[in-house]
Amino acid sequence: MTPLLSVPTARVRRALGRPSPLRDRVVLVTGASSGIGEATARQAAAKGARVLLVARRAEELERVRADIERSGGHARVHVCDLTDLDAVDALARQVVAEYGAVDYLVNNAGRSIRRSLSLSYDRFHDVERTMAVNYLAPVRLTMGLLPAMRRQRFGHVVNIVTWGVTLKAPKFSAYIASKTALDAWSRVAARETYRDNVTFTNMRFSLVQTPMTAPTESYRGRGETADHAAAKVVRALEERPLTVSTLAGRLGAAGELVAPQLLELGFALLDRLTPDSAAARRR
Repeated sequence: MTPLLSVPTARVRRALGRPSPLRDRVVLVTGASSGIGEATARQAAAKGARVLLVARRAEELERVRADIERSGGHARVHVCDLTDLDAVDALARQVVAEYGAVDYLVNNAGRSIRRSLSLSYDRFHDVERTMAVNYLAPVRLTMGLLPAMRRQRFGHVVNIVTWGVTLKAPKFSAYIASKTALDAWSRVAARETYRDNVTFTNMRFSLVQTPMTAPTESYRGRGETADHAAAKVVRALEERPLTVSTLAGRLGAAGELVAPQLLELGFALLDRLTPDSAAARRR
């Protein structure tokens, strides 16, 4: 097993003229039809990876595949509704049969819901739908791919989660709970697979400009671009850190320890100052 401390950084590899560790590796990206997933797929392919594009929208996936191949990269399309767990199992079996193993998995596909509890009492389906996409689907897919990773004694899983794992921002109860579940599951799984050289990274992103955040008016024009976020994902694939977080997220975690009541008050005031979006108020 290659000790993680010996993995050179991207900057060191460039200085030494060494290729990316993604070259000729199989990288599966979910939610690859737009946003962070599409940008990650493009950038991984540019590093020489063989990219498997997964999402529900066949036409959009074919568009991404064609663009990657026109640029000299390698990509394959796998249409899959990740809320259909039988379809997820079939996807895992298919790619293992074709490639032997997936070397890198990016669990990017997600569903975001920003809605106050006062608007959610009769919408338990918000919780169910969010958990289906953000937790059950990536765990099911990861478990389908892990045995082959462990047999080949190499693999890395990157989960796109949220800084809300530490900040617990109001109006995101269903979303943050689902991403926190994935974050926690992966940390436990990583401790069981570490000796097989199969590792996990949880990327606790802040706001990113994607179609998922567009319905919230106050977010328009804010946050980092999908390309910028994808560059961080690719760096995490190459370097395999445990967690990629933000300064605000780290401060929030510290605040929970040193001044929890003050933090509670601050977020309660924030809740009052930030109204629900028109999409959230729509019944």
